[in-house]
Amino acid sequence: MTVTPDSKAANQMWGGRFSAGPDAIMQAINASIGFDQRLYAQDIAGSRAHAAMLAAQGIISNKDAEAIGEGLLAILSEIEAGQFPFTPELEDIHLNIEARLTERIGEAGKRLHTGRSRNDQVAVDFRLWVRDQCDQAIAGLTGLMQAFLKQAEVGADWVMPGFTHLQTAQPVTWGHHMLAYVEMLARDRSRFEDARRRMNECPLGAAALAGTSFPIDRHMTAQALGFDRPTANSLDSVSDRDFALEFLSASSICAMHLSRFAEELVIWSSAQFRFVRLSDKWTTGSSIMPQKKNPDAAELLRAKLGRILGATVALFTVMKGLALTYSKDMQEDKEQVFDAADSLMLGLAAMTGMVSDMTANREILRAAAASGFSTATDLADWLVKALNLPFREAHHVTGTLVAMAESKGCDLPDLTLADMQSVHSGITDQVFGVLGVENSVRSRTSYGGTAPDRVREQVARWQAALG
Repeated sequence: MTVTPDSKAANQMWGGRFSAGPDAIMQAINASIGFDQRLYAQDIAGSRAHAAMLAAQGIISNKDAEAIGEGLLAILSEIEAGQFPFTPELEDIHLNIEARLTERIGEAGKRLHTGRSRNDQVAVDFRLWVRDQCDQAIAGLTGLMQAFLKQAEVGADWVMPGFTHLQTAQPVTWGHHMLAYVEMLARDRSRFEDARRRMNECPLGAAALAGTSFPIDRHMTAQALGFDRPTANSLDSVSDRDFALEFLSASSICAMHLSRFAEELVIWSSAQFRFVRLSDKWTTGSSIMPQKKNPDAAELLRAKLGRILGATVALFTVMKGLALTYSKDMQEDKEQVFDAADSLMLGLAAMTGMVSDMTANREILRAAAASGFSTATDLADWLVKALNLPFREAHHVTGTLVAMAESKGCDLPDLTLADMQSVHSGITDQVFGVLGVENSVRSRTSYGGTAPDRVREQVARWQAALG
C-alpha cells in the first residue's frame, strides 16, 4: 500500500488501529483547528500545569517538565507573533501544539500527554476560555451600568413620559428610566458571576472518561489554573457543557436587555419623538436621502440577540441527545460559543459608547410627559385621598373628565373648575396642585418610585456598590 501524507497523519494521531488516513471530506468534517486555535492560551496553560504536576508526582523527570514548560512558552510566543504553522492534518489545537512541542524539544514532548486524554484536555481548555469570557462580560456590564448611572444622575429630575403599550401612561423621570436598565444589567452581571462560580471546577485529570491509574494530583492542577477544586466525577467531567450553556443563557438574557434599549434608541432618536440625539459616531447617512441620520449601531445591536439566542438553541440541540460520555458531536460546541461571546462583547462596548454619548432633549421630554392625559392617575388618586371616593368610582370620574378634555381638545390641567365640578361636585381647586407633571413625579415617593429624591438615593446606592 502506498502511504499518503494523510495516512501518516492518521497513524500519528490514532495509532495502528487505522491503516489508511481519512479522505479529504472526512478530514474537513473532523478537523477543528480552523476555530479551536482560539483556545491556544488556555491549552498551553493547562499543559504547563499538567507537566508541573507530573514532575511533582515523580511521573516524569524535572528535566523533562522544565523542557516542556519552556517549549510551551516558546510556542505561545510563536502563536502570538503569527508564526505558528497550524496544520489541519493534526485536527485540533491540542495536537498541533503537542506536535510542535515534540519538534522543538524532542522525546520529552511525547511525555506531556501522560495521565490525560484529549477529552479532559479540551474540557479544561474550553472551561478556562468560557471563564475568561464571564470575566469580560462582568467588566463590560459594570462599565455599561456606570454609563447609565451618569445619565441617571444628570437627569434625576428631568420629566419624561412613562409608557405602557407604547402609549403615554404616567410621568416619570429620565433618571428613573435609566436606572431601570441599571437594575436589568445588574441581574445580568449576577448571572455571569453565578455561572462563573459553578464552572470553576477543574476537569483535568478525568482522562478519557474513567480517570487514570497514574498517581496524579488533581488538586494541584486545579489550584495552578485558578479553579476552586477538581470536578468530582470523571464521567461528568468530560461530558459536561453546562458551563457553556449557562454562559450562552446569560448572554441571551443580557442581549435581550441590550436589544430593548436599542429599540428605545431607535424610537427616541426618530423625527417623530426627538427624545435623544445620537452623535455621528453611532449613526450613518443615506446614500440617496441627505436628511437621514440612521441609528444603525442601535439597529445592529438589536439584531445581535438573534445570533446569540441562535447559538444557545444550537448548543442545547447538540447536547440534548448525547449519552455519557464524550461524543464527537461535542466538537460543535465551540463555534457557537465563540460567535456569541464576540457578539456580546461587541454589543456591550457599543452600547456603553452610545449611552455615554447620547444627549437627552429635556424640553421635548417634558412636553411629551405633559401630553396624553398622563396625570389622570394622579387625579384619580387625589379623588380617593381628598374626597374619600372608592378607587373604582374615582377611576370612573377621571375617565369622564379625560373624555371631556379630549372633546374640548385640551389636557386635564386646562379644564376649568366648573368643568370638573359638572362631573363631581366635590372637586375643589386644590386638584390643580396634583395635575402638573413635576408635581406628579415628586409625589411618587414609594421605595423604587420615580420621585427625584428616590432616584438620587438609588444613584448613590449604585455608585457606592460599583465603586
